[in-house]
Amino acid sequence: MSGTLAEDMQAIGKAAQEAAAVLRSASTETRNRALVKAARAIRANVRKILSANAQDMAAARAAGLSPAMLDRLELNEARVAAMAKGVEDVANLADPVGRELARWTRPNGLDIARVATPIGVIGIIYESRPNVTADAAALCVKSGNAAILRGGSESFHSSLAILDCMHEGLRAASLPETAIQAIPTRDRAAVGAMLTLSDYIDVIIPRGGRSLIERVVAESRIPVIK
Repeated sequence: MSGTLAEDMQAIGKAAQEAAAVLRSASTETRNRALVKAARAIRANVRKILSANAQDMAAARAAGLSPAMLDRLELNEARVAAMAKGVEDVANLADPVGRELARWTRPNGLDIARVATPIGVIGIIYESRPNVTADAAALCVKSGNAAILRGGSESFHSSLAILDCMHEGLRAASLPETAIQAIPTRDRAAVGAMLTLSDYIDVIIPRGGRSLIERVVAESRIPVIK
């Protein structure tokens, strides 16, 4: 973060909006290539991801997190491999963009179709599971949407290491890295600032416990899918 929190959040929002325009016009093959390359990067960087996770785990133990929370936070080689496979599985899904949802003909002969299109910029706020960083990023890229991610502070280093791999995939497909951004601070005020970015974020999705969802619903100036 280089300026004030508000200034930095505005810059993140603007960059995401510009990247969303690029993703919207990207081909199915381009978006899938980004995901396949990201999955390979996750596998290739397993040591880096586990090292970052070890930092998070040490801090979490020192903070007295419960065994259940520690288990959600912890990564190992099997979990990283499953994360990479999950990204590949998303790449192998049928392209949701351009899918015909409904079609009907008016009495005057006008043929009308409802077709799925990208939303634009999706803000996703989630808690301690670092694998959600890969899941959320992959689903957004697949559906032609840019994403601004705010993971739990406990998984800060793990999520950034995973995000680096997603960026590697985007670069390999000649897509902007700003298509997937994470809030680069653990400051809780960043969540509140994110919920005011109605000029840039089209929808907010909270993923977590009741208190998180209630806060997002209460404070958001952006439509929420809870």
